[in-house]
Amino acid sequence: MNLPNSITLVRICCVPLFLGILSSHGFHAVHGRQELLAAAVFLLASLTDGVDGYLARRTHRVTTLGTLLSPLADQLLVATAYITLVHFAPALVSGWMAVVIVGREFLVTGLTSVAVQEGMTLRVRKTGKVKTVVQVVSVVAVLMAHVWPRWPVGGAMLPGVAIARAAIWLMMGVSVLSAMVYFRSFWSEAMLKRRQRRTALPFVVRQDGKNVRAN
Repeated sequence: MNLPNSITLVRICCVPLFLGILSSHGFHAVHGRQELLAAAVFLLASLTDGVDGYLARRTHRVTTLGTLLSPLADQLLVATAYITLVHFAPALVSGWMAVVIVGREFLVTGLTSVAVQEGMTLRVRKTGKVKTVVQVVSVVAVLMAHVWPRWPVGGAMLPGVAIARAAIWLMMGVSVLSAMVYFRSFWSEAMLKRRQRRTALPFVVRQDGKNVRAN
C-alpha cells in the first residue's frame, strides 16, 4: 500500500466517521460541537481529494487500485454528506437537491469509466476543482447555519441561513453545469474516436471482396 492509496483510504474512513458524528446523540450536551466536528472531518476528507492523485502522478505510483478507489471515495463522501444533511438539516437541504448532486457523481463516474476503457481523455479538470471547492463551502455552511442561524463577523451579523441556502443552490448549479461539461467532453471525444477508427483503416473492402486504397 503506497502513500497515495493510503491517503485515499483516509478519505474513505472519514465517511463513516462523518455519518456517525451527525447520527449520534452524544454531542448535544455541548452547543455546536456536533456540527464543528462533522465540519472538521469533512474538511479533512476534502483536503485529501486531489492530493492522492497528485502524489501518485508526481511519484509515478499510479496503480489500478488507486484508480478505482479514488473516484469511489469521492462518490461515497459526496453521497453520504448530502443524504445525511437531508435528514440533519431538512430546512436547508431538500431531498431532490441531494438527488441532483449525488446523481451528478454517478453520471460523471460512469462517463469517466467508459472514457478510460475506450482510451479517451476528458479535459475537464478545472470544472472538477471548482465543484470540490463549492462542495466544501456548501456542506460547512449548512452545518454552521444549522446551529448558528446568524454569524457574527467583524461586528456585523451575517445571515448564516441565507448564505447556506445560497451555497446549496450554487452547488446545484455547479453540479448541473459540471455534468453538462463532462457529457459534452465525453461526446466530443467519442465522436473523435469514431472518426479515427474510420480513417485509421488503410484499405476498405468493396462488396465484391476487392480491396481498394482509401482516399
